[in-house]
Amino acid sequence: MTLTRKPRQDAPPTPSAPAPTSWASRGWRGIRDLFTSPKYGPVTVTGVLLVGMFLYGMSQYRGFNNPQIVFNLLIDNAHLVVLAVGMTFVILTGGIDLSVGAVLALATMMAASLAESGWPPSMIIPIILVSTTVLGLVVGVMVHYFDIQPFIATLAAMFFARGLCYVISARSISIDTPFFTAMGQTRLRFAGLSITPSVIVAIVVVVAAVLVLRYTRFGRTVYAIGGSEQSSVLMGLPVARTKVIVYAVAGFCSGLAGVLYTFYTLSGYALTAVGTELDAIAAVVIGGTLLTGGYGSVLGSVLGVFVLGTIQTLITFDGTLTSWWTKIFIGALLLIFIVLQKFLTMRRA
Repeated sequence: MTLTRKPRQDAPPTPSAPAPTSWASRGWRGIRDLFTSPKYGPVTVTGVLLVGMFLYGMSQYRGFNNPQIVFNLLIDNAHLVVLAVGMTFVILTGGIDLSVGAVLALATMMAASLAESGWPPSMIIPIILVSTTVLGLVVGVMVHYFDIQPFIATLAAMFFARGLCYVISARSISIDTPFFTAMGQTRLRFAGLSITPSVIVAIVVVVAAVLVLRYTRFGRTVYAIGGSEQSSVLMGLPVARTKVIVYAVAGFCSGLAGVLYTFYTLSGYALTAVGTELDAIAAVVIGGTLLTGGYGSVLGSVLGVFVLGTIQTLITFDGTLTSWWTKIFIGALLLIFIVLQKFLTMRRA
């Protein structure tokens, strides 16, 4: 006699296979996640905005589709690109640096004054870079070891650097040194387009910053400090050293930006770059770096510089608007991106 075992009445039902999702729904979900991610959302919006601005310019103005327009943006804003790189490091840690514009002006005054005194460029540029790096190092020590708010510490450095500019000279100093003149007037041509040596320097700085932030322990520590400084300390990360070095990097970038600006204008003036620190902050924020730190990228900051430069170029092509409209549009964009950052971080929380 064969016995058959009856199945238990309380046995759970066999789960059914999930319904396959279509490629379209998966693609839409990926696009939605890309735009709503705190890490990639703002920089994606910046990229879309930049493309839209170029499409608008090409549809409205003759000659806007010339590729030289993009290279002109780099030529005119090479110093701002370098400034934005240094500011990105600082903001990624949750800090701020208000002194970069004044330090840039100090670098131009040092270059012009030393060149006027007959110093060779091989000594002028290293002296500038070392001096501005040391100033940034002092600011970093004030911020971390003396627990001074970055806003106050960098504000003091801003007044200090701007005051030194007037101590050097209250007048504009022209530079006619052959090296500076050659760097300012040389054009590197290829495929019918031209760039300046300053653009090459700015690109090298961007590439180096990307590699440092992505592939080094220092870069990972910068992001960790911006995410949570207390957690970084508990994990044994070198928080103190990293924060001090970050402000030193900002000082170095400010000095280098001053050298590039000297190539661009061939002069030094105490009132140079007034408000440029705000342009650098705006470029970094519009480029997707969170003001609270922890999220952002150097490439996003470069896109932010392109957005600012494109706004100015569109106004120039229009011809009916004054240059003050550039500030109005930048202010509106900055407000929109700050609200967007707040919305994305709240959504993630």
